[in-house]
Amino acid sequence: MPKLTRIYTRTGDDGTTGLVGGQRVKKNALRIEAYGTIDELSSVIGLARTALTDVLRTRPVQDIRHAHEVARELDAWLAWTQDALFNLGSDLATLPDDRWEGMPLIGTTDATALERAIDRAQQDLEPLANFILPGGSYPGAFLHQARTVCRRAERLLFTLLDTEPITPEVLRYVNRLSDALFVWSRWINHALEQPEHLWNAKTAPPELPLRSEDTNR
Repeated sequence: MPKLTRIYTRTGDDGTTGLVGGQRVKKNALRIEAYGTIDELSSVIGLARTALTDVLRTRPVQDIRHAHEVARELDAWLAWTQDALFNLGSDLATLPDDRWEGMPLIGTTDATALERAIDRAQQDLEPLANFILPGGSYPGAFLHQARTVCRRAERLLFTLLDTEPITPEVLRYVNRLSDALFVWSRWINHALEQPEHLWNAKTAPPELPLRSEDTNR
């Protein structure tokens, strides 16, 4: 592991950044946008984990067992996810010819692990009969946000795939992760007894309250 003894290098002042192999590329290159979005995704997951910590600290005693079990299990999955995303970001920051033996990479078992996690969480949830809107508890809302960032990362990866090679394992993992984040948001909201907000296709604006001067006319 490299030691980060100096945070600023001044080498990026010209609008370029360095890949793992030492190549300099523009900061707005699609590859940089892709792994930058993976980093953004991990940051939102970090917010969800912070919110889970607050749940573990403040949940009322009488409701503690199930909510805490779900929060602890979910946090373990999110911790693993952040590690996997760091590996994925490092992979994207490395051109294929610069990979080294033993480099941490997303593999076939990672998407399978997410499928197991989804199936596990689904055991506690009722099947969806309607679309739901993002929200609920703080960890649930952050996971919904993470899901949307994950979808954006997936779109960028498929755009990058038009010009550069990306392993099928990476694409499969990111696709499963967006599904997992959706289910995890439902799971923690359910554990915290937060109702799901259903999409109302026939929505109408709220009625405005009458002002006193209106009633006197």
